[in-house]
Amino acid sequence: MPERRVTVASKVGLHARPAALVAKAAAAQPVAVSIAKNGEAAVPAGSVLNLMALGAVHGDEVVITAEGEGAQAAVDAIAELIASDLDA
Repeated sequence: MPERRVTVASKVGLHARPAALVAKAAAAQPVAVSIAKNGEAAVPAGSVLNLMALGAVHGDEVVITAEGEGAQAAVDAIAELIASDLDA
């Protein structure tokens, strides 16, 4: 199962607009993408509520995972999004 650690770049963390953008991108992937913070249980990344419930703030490290055909590309796409400043 591909896994990638990434630091949240958005100044507001995974809240509101950044969470909506990440959830939309995750839901569009051909495989289910999950996200976890601080060793907590992973949650589906395609849900804005799940992303906001993580409480990931600017500078936090999160772990993105996916399983199945195309999982590495899905993990990379979501990780790149989280690592960019989505506040702009």
